[in-house]
Amino acid sequence: MPDAANTALINRFYEAFERRDHAAMAACYTADARFSDPVFTDLRGDEVRAMWRMFCQRGEDLEVRHSAVEAEGERGSGHWDADYTFSGTGRRVHNEIDSSFRFREGLIAEHNDSFDLWKWTRQALGTPGVLLGWSPPVQNKVRAQARETLEEFMRSERAAG
Repeated sequence: MPDAANTALINRFYEAFERRDHAAMAACYTADARFSDPVFTDLRGDEVRAMWRMFCQRGEDLEVRHSAVEAEGERGSGHWDADYTFSGTGRRVHNEIDSSFRFREGLIAEHNDSFDLWKWTRQALGTPGVLLGWSPPVQNKVRAQARETLEEFMRSERAAG
C-alpha cells in the first residue's frame, strides 16, 4: 500500500535539493542517517548533511530534477537527474541517479543512490575517464578525492565556527 507521508518526505527532500536548500534537506534525515553512492560509499550522520551542504553551496550551476517517487511502508525510491560542471576538470556532467530510502519515525534513516560511475568518469574526466574510468584504481582514486574534499569542507566549517 502506498505511503503518502513518506512519498511526501522524498518529494520534500528533492524539492529542497532543487532549490539548493541544504537545511531543508538535512531536516529530512534522522540524526544517525546513513548515505551511500558509488563515490561516497559510507557516510553517517553529520557527514551526510555536510555532503549535501557542500553540493548546494559549491554547485553554482547545479540543476536537479526528480521523478518516479514512491514509498510503501518503511521503504521508498525515486529518480533524479543532475547537470553541473565538475570542478576538478571544468567539464559538464549529466548524471542519472536512482535512489532507495528506508524510513524511521517519519524521516530518512538510510539513503542509497546508484548511478553508472564509468559513465560519470567519462563525462567528468574526459579521455582518462573514457580509457580507464571503468578500472578499480581510477574509481578508487575518485572515491578518495571525494572523501578528502568532504573532509576539507567539514574542517573549514569547523574552523569558521
